[in-house]
Amino acid sequence: MLLLLALAKVAALALLTVRLLPGRHRRPAVAPIDSASSTPTVSVLVATLNEEHRIAPCLRGLMAQGPLVGEILVVDSGSTDGTAALVMDAATRDRRIRLLRDDPLPAGWVGKVWALEHGVRHATGDWVLGIDADTEPRPGLAAGAVHAAIEYRYDAVSFSPRFRIESAAERWLQPALLVTLVYRVGAAGTDADPERVMANGQCFLARRTVLLDAGGYRSARASFCDDVTLARHLARAGRRVGFLDGSRLYDVRSYTSVRETWREWGRSIDLKDASTTWRQWGDVIFLLLVQGIPLPALILLGAVWLSGVSLGEPAKLVALMSGILLLVRVLLQRALAASYARTGMAFWLSPLADPLAALRIVLSTVRRPKAWRGRAYARMGKVGV
Repeated sequence: MLLLLALAKVAALALLTVRLLPGRHRRPAVAPIDSASSTPTVSVLVATLNEEHRIAPCLRGLMAQGPLVGEILVVDSGSTDGTAALVMDAATRDRRIRLLRDDPLPAGWVGKVWALEHGVRHATGDWVLGIDADTEPRPGLAAGAVHAAIEYRYDAVSFSPRFRIESAAERWLQPALLVTLVYRVGAAGTDADPERVMANGQCFLARRTVLLDAGGYRSARASFCDDVTLARHLARAGRRVGFLDGSRLYDVRSYTSVRETWREWGRSIDLKDASTTWRQWGDVIFLLLVQGIPLPALILLGAVWLSGVSLGEPAKLVALMSGILLLVRVLLQRALAASYARTGMAFWLSPLADPLAALRIVLSTVRRPKAWRGRAYARMGKVGV
């Protein structure tokens, strides 16, 4: 069994190397652009549901965008707090802001995806830029994003954020969860095959005609990782889809505690709605081999060796592979540091949280979410895979 584990680790390390090596030549972080041009036009879509405590920085950032942004459509799904009042107040200071109310949620749709579908049908810009309410856009985000899309000839492209994380517990766990994505799809700024395309709905730019030709957001209607599902649907249709480093474009503080990070983010980053069942379980096994097992294996084998028991060759090979994988993980932590506004000791100790991160993907894979952002959902099947 140890020999089989060792050989599986060798294969997993080889696959991980193939996925990470292109990161050495990844495209640089996209920079904001202070552009006075009003072409091509951009329609910003913001889906909201009870975002009173988070949307103000987002609106301020969007109001600071240049003339490229022709309209800011906030699609509200029946908020019962002060979200609508904040949006309407902002609209008095910036005529580009419009508050829209989406229609009742149809069966088989996730709320946020339905709001975006409603928004894209009202958009008039050449490009549609989906922005989450918990983001803090920097001036020049829209112009920088469109420039990058045109430069790299993308029909759709999304951008990774710079994370603003406050508590030490979050700075310990969240990077380990993020690494589960990097290990599966590679680094931002590198191109992937359609089945491995990554996306981030917090900042997702697409040509409006491309979205409409693809049926809007319908392909991701029942997905809890709608951004990746939509991106892979477009890629399979032959569209050029990219994922770039947007750490200079915007900040995000998605969750307010380590518990919320574990519960909310942990149940969507399994990406099962954007993958086949076989590929999903292949990813689970892969993550266990490269991220979940190495640290416990080193601790266990080290304890056995310190107790005076000699290790056989298979055990030594397991220890060697585990050590190499742990070293890769530590080096990757250094590469991730630029994506965080604040690091500290807890951040650098994040590789110790890897077994928990791998466990979270396992738990998320075997469970289907029943609630999301305050809404309950009946069982929905996969679409767009």
